[in-house]
Amino acid sequence: MKPKEVIAFARENDCKFVDLKFIDLPGIWQHTTIPASRLDEDLFEEGIGFDGSSVRGWQPINASDMLMTPDPTTAKIDPFHAHRTLSLICKISDPVTGQPYGRDPRYIAQKAENYLKASGIADTAFFGPEAEFFVFDSVRYDVSPRGSFYEIDSDEAAWNTGKPGPNFGHKVRHKEGYFPVPPTDVLHDLRAEMMSQLMESGIEVEVGHHEVASAGQCEIGMRFSTLTRVADNLMWYKYVVKNVAKRNGKTATFMPKPVYGDNGSGMHCHQSLWKEGRPLFAGDGYAGLSDIGLWYIGGILKHASALAALTNPTTNSYRRLVPGYEAPVNLAYSSRNRSASIRIPLPPGSSPKGRRIEVRFPDATCNPYLAFAAMMLAGLDGIMNRIDPGDPLDKDIYALSPEELKGVPHVPGALNEALDALERNHEFLLRGDVFTRDIIQTWIDYKREREVDAVRIRPVPYEFFLYYDV
Repeated sequence: MKPKEVIAFARENDCKFVDLKFIDLPGIWQHTTIPASRLDEDLFEEGIGFDGSSVRGWQPINASDMLMTPDPTTAKIDPFHAHRTLSLICKISDPVTGQPYGRDPRYIAQKAENYLKASGIADTAFFGPEAEFFVFDSVRYDVSPRGSFYEIDSDEAAWNTGKPGPNFGHKVRHKEGYFPVPPTDVLHDLRAEMMSQLMESGIEVEVGHHEVASAGQCEIGMRFSTLTRVADNLMWYKYVVKNVAKRNGKTATFMPKPVYGDNGSGMHCHQSLWKEGRPLFAGDGYAGLSDIGLWYIGGILKHASALAALTNPTTNSYRRLVPGYEAPVNLAYSSRNRSASIRIPLPPGSSPKGRRIEVRFPDATCNPYLAFAAMMLAGLDGIMNRIDPGDPLDKDIYALSPEELKGVPHVPGALNEALDALERNHEFLLRGDVFTRDIIQTWIDYKREREVDAVRIRPVPYEFFLYYDV
């Protein structure tokens, strides 16, 4: 919609308020709300001011004034407010220069799309993320100088077979949660409500199901879209999932590894490049890929360690990326092989339009605008430099011996390793001024100071189990 159409849409839907959303550097939506009476065409030109120093990873306090300007193409009715509310995602700019803000993740994604077109290689990048999540009945945690703990619970979890009171069995055994029907799958109606709410918000849904882990692991698949648009949709997806869970007396999390001893939650990212309506990954090479598709894989594999700092950006991400839980630890590619970190799915009817790759190591704690832009840039680097991805690994990688895996590279073992890799290798992100050295260094510094060091210096409960009697 254009500004005039958004204003008319708000009036037709009797909106009382307008919610203005934007994303901070780590990847969490922020918002402020104005009365609908303030919604006019000037708002889409002039925006409204806010304090950028109070947003994580943004401005210093001596240069705190910033502007947010709503993007009219993002207008939706927010379904979670008591009063009818129009939602708009905003662009961020500097009020002095009027220029887009270099640390706005959504602006970085838009620059990535512009660079793709300018490269002449393609004009469209499609992404299709599959974000997994857990739904718990309760979560408790606390951290203080004198102690810390966490405790989660799910009525369907395997550990609740002996729970007192009315207990009807049908629990989900560890690693056996993929596709069971009710009464074992107790979350069908909740997922259906989430899917309905997403569709009512204009987001195309393709599938919803229980995932492999016990304790309420689920997945809802969205239809692919262009890079920035699908990042917008993923933010709506997380917003809807969390709020539908809350209004049903449950809690949802996209934390990659909240449950010890069972599978974690990832976000497999399907992606492809197109030019003038033609799919560029379709060809007569391995698994029906073109040279462009294979070189794209080569770029992802070459830069995977650096990418992980953006696609798997939390210390908890690396609790998931360990052997034994179907996580794609080894950096290899293969056709139809879910044990490889890059899979080449077989499209229905082998249609060239469905030819794509699936990068399997990311998770949904990422900032999607940064993660999608970075993966595309790595793929483009592979195409520009004709990076050979090597031979495919068409075996069950999980079953290979250490000797057989000796020559296969693997993802970083911890967030600090990924940040070190990004610090060494980020030139491919600077092309077309998509990322800047400022945003990369800010990201690295923020993650080291606020997350890596904060986790590193704190004792954890298991250390008391191991060491208290030393």
